[in-house]
Amino acid sequence: MERREIGRTGLMVDTLGLGGAPLGGNFVDLSDKQAAELVEAAKASGLRYFDTAPWYGFGRSERVMGDVLRGTEYVLSDKVGRLLKPGAVEDPMEFGMVDPLPFHVVYDYSYDGIMRAYEDNLQRLGLDRIDILLVHDIGAMQHGAENTRHFDQLAKSGYKALDDLRESGDVSAIGIGVNENQACLDALEIGNWDAFLLAGRYTLLEQTALDTLFPACDAAGTTIICGGPFNSGILAGRATWNYGKAPAEVRARVEKLKAEADAFNISLAAAALQFPLGSTTVSSVIPGPRDVAELEQILDWFKIDIPHEFWESIRSKGMIARNAPVPS
Repeated sequence: MERREIGRTGLMVDTLGLGGAPLGGNFVDLSDKQAAELVEAAKASGLRYFDTAPWYGFGRSERVMGDVLRGTEYVLSDKVGRLLKPGAVEDPMEFGMVDPLPFHVVYDYSYDGIMRAYEDNLQRLGLDRIDILLVHDIGAMQHGAENTRHFDQLAKSGYKALDDLRESGDVSAIGIGVNENQACLDALEIGNWDAFLLAGRYTLLEQTALDTLFPACDAAGTTIICGGPFNSGILAGRATWNYGKAPAEVRARVEKLKAEADAFNISLAAAALQFPLGSTTVSSVIPGPRDVAELEQILDWFKIDIPHEFWESIRSKGMIARNAPVPS
């Protein structure tokens, strides 16, 4: 497995990692036993980079992942910005969760809130180390009009907590984990970040990050961890896009991409998985398989040799941006 550096930290991660949202039952009915088997299978395959968050099943993903990783070699990213308080939510499916733990979320991007979240994460994980600490879902997409208040809280005190944890060596890298380019650009204005986990914004369907975000990251020494390389599944044969039903325009674009992949006798999903790594700004791609079978399929897709002619064909036909770097 190729490894790339996170920012300028010296911390190296696998170019393929395991996203932990399904482990918490986010958008999938997955038992703790099945979730543990999935992490075990990832370890057995040689993967050593794992990502989780308190949001995933209100702590379920962290508990399962920590139990399996304890005592082994790993690189782990986890997230802060949400504190988990006792008391189950009335309708878990309103949050896209199946059988979460009996907690609810309180947003807190302050110094004390981030320090508390970091310590709580370690307790749920049962681990003594988190390598990459990310501020989760700070942005207008998540908070709407409330985002100004939350972002001010991060800028005025929360960032210092992250910087202190990095300076002390408790974590190796800091960043944010979001679904929008602008949140990353805003973050660059308030601090020195090592990595942004950007979900769904740099894929075969969307390369808007190339215009301003990637150049800004390169200048700052910040690298990108690509989440959601399949855009919630549409690029891997499912009907979902950006966590909802794909509109007709998106489905039509995917059909054109699939026709090109078929013409070269390759899997579109394999191309989608490998595409982000054509950029040197990207450190890793972290899909979130829902079971062991999906993990094995992803591992197979990752090994497929994609001919350069395929990339040039979709570029010449305007299916990806003309300035999009492609895997060599």
